[in-house]
Amino acid sequence: MAVVASAAVLLVLVASLAVLVSAEPPASERSALLAFLTATPHERKLGWNTSTPACGWVGVTCDAAGSTVVALRLPGIGLLGAIPPATIGRLPNLQVLSLRSNRITGSIPDDLIQLSSLRSIFLQNNDLSGAIPAGVSKLGALERLVLAHNNLSGSIPFALNNLTSLRSLRLEGNRLSGKIPSISIPTLNAFNVSDNSLNGSIPQSLAHFPEDSFAGNLQLCGKPLPPCSPFFPSPSPAPGMSPSDMPGAASNKKGKLSGAAIAGIVVGAVVVALLLLVAIVFCVRSRRQRGAREGPKSTSAPVGQARGAAPPGSGDGTGMTSSSKDDMGGGTSGSAAAAAVAAGAGTGEPSRLVFLGKGAGYSFDLEDLLRASAEVLGKGSVGTSYKAVLEEGTTVVVKRLKDVAVARREFDAHMEALGRVEHRNLLPVRAYYFSKDEKLLVYDYLPNGSLSAMLHGSRGSGRTPMDWDARMRSALSASRGLAHLHSAHNLAHGNVKSSNVLLRPDYDAAALSDFCLHPIFASTSTRVGSGGYRAPEVVDTRRPTFKADVYSLGVLLLELLTGKSPTHASLEGDGTLDLPRWVQSVVREEWTAEVFDVELVRLGASAEEEMVALLQVAMACVATVPDARPDAPDVVRMIEEIGGGHGQTTTEESARGTPEEERSRGTPPAVPTP
Repeated sequence: MAVVASAAVLLVLVASLAVLVSAEPPASERSALLAFLTATPHERKLGWNTSTPACGWVGVTCDAAGSTVVALRLPGIGLLGAIPPATIGRLPNLQVLSLRSNRITGSIPDDLIQLSSLRSIFLQNNDLSGAIPAGVSKLGALERLVLAHNNLSGSIPFALNNLTSLRSLRLEGNRLSGKIPSISIPTLNAFNVSDNSLNGSIPQSLAHFPEDSFAGNLQLCGKPLPPCSPFFPSPSPAPGMSPSDMPGAASNKKGKLSGAAIAGIVVGAVVVALLLLVAIVFCVRSRRQRGAREGPKSTSAPVGQARGAAPPGSGDGTGMTSSSKDDMGGGTSGSAAAAAVAAGAGTGEPSRLVFLGKGAGYSFDLEDLLRASAEVLGKGSVGTSYKAVLEEGTTVVVKRLKDVAVARREFDAHMEALGRVEHRNLLPVRAYYFSKDEKLLVYDYLPNGSLSAMLHGSRGSGRTPMDWDARMRSALSASRGLAHLHSAHNLAHGNVKSSNVLLRPDYDAAALSDFCLHPIFASTSTRVGSGGYRAPEVVDTRRPTFKADVYSLGVLLLELLTGKSPTHASLEGDGTLDLPRWVQSVVREEWTAEVFDVELVRLGASAEEEMVALLQVAMACVATVPDARPDAPDVVRMIEEIGGGHGQTTTEESARGTPEEERSRGTPPAVPTP
């Protein structure tokens, strides 16, 4: 009996072995996989061995019978270069392809488009270039197409409408241009084309997706973005000129004028000219007579002084009221201005532009601002920002707020508090305007743009990557600005993110903007565009804490180190973790080098110890338990100890502006200590 039992067991083993041998994928698929790996440089060893079944290789998944390859998942293994042709395209039954978070270059191979069984393509966070192949529409079974954060250009193919099973389409963070095609796919429930160069109106079929799906396209408009109409009014016709008198208005008129009509026009023009001359003479004589009666005014500003500027040494530090423009509904400044605006709310007096702090050095009023030429800089979570160039040449940033939920008195009081904040690493509000229909904030204009644009802008050949010294200066600037808010003013920022870190000239420092605006908005559990930075304990955006700010700062530091955008890291279609958790998982596997931005590696950054040290600071900031996070001043101290400041001033000196900036604001520069 024992012999019979042994024989039975042997037969079972032999049969099982035969099944395994017969379950091996075809030799063509095996050779295709080996050809792909051989032709593509990669940093991490996968251990693909010709002596073992292909179904057991790392990243390779076969069907239940083990007869064919159905999935290839090789994310973040350091693949470098273009996808070689005639490799992956020789896997006819492939359903899932995930090569995300590598350094793949070149265009999307044509032979991938021939894989009719593909259901999911994850190629995000690479450096793919060229256009999205129109042939992708042949993949009738495709459910997820994720090509985010590459260098793709051209237009979005209208043929995507043929993908009737598509559930997720993510194209954000590329260089796509042109109009968004009308995509009407009933199954589509995830869509994102933010941070491209798209223009025109958003199709009605896509208008139900959130605003964040379209953000970062400066020329896009229409629901859910603001309507397709400019904020600043177009220039009006000259006085005495009707719209029909504008150049080109008579191009559609037919026939010639009669002699009588011409004579009438001439007579009328002469009469109008005489009337104008009489009016001018009358006005001049009236002004001279009034001046003779009133005599000189002892309170008048010195001749040549800029309009609205305070005389040297005057005022209480909060600003001065513009004497020449108050009669025109112009600008006021300081606490007195706030009181005037509040009083005007009940008397019907027109709302005015209220200047704060060093904003009194500006010499324009609301009328000047509304006549300025405007350019959209970006659409954020609190409103739309415009670059406004005034007739006198001054350039400022005007932020048009949306969804303000406080009354005028509370708004005025909060702006007064923000106007007292002055620090080199903070961008304070210089002026504001409040009316029933419009709420505007005015800031200094910094032409070098945001840290987000510098880090995540198009990674094409014409772009200069951000080196390590510049990243350290940005990290130190953001930390110092936040520490000053917490320590000197007891204010929480509430919206720390890379798009709110603006770079100063020569990139020698950066300034945190949009700070402490949360109290004027309605309470929400989420704020568009800030999800990747928000601390896990924050449930009410109107009540951020210092520790929540430090968490957001930690995410910002991780963003500087990894080059990855946290606002998209948690939105990938194949279950990618958010940025802090992703970094933790990589470090846990002892692949710390994989964390750092590939651009730093390409630049040959020789500061590995500093990078690792800053990574440790960032991980302390994003601790899950709030009490385990350091305070903002401690973060400043730790970063200063890492890099010795990287050429920046000390914490005390950073609170001042440069001598040029101080002079431009009408205040004497700080005198250096001998």
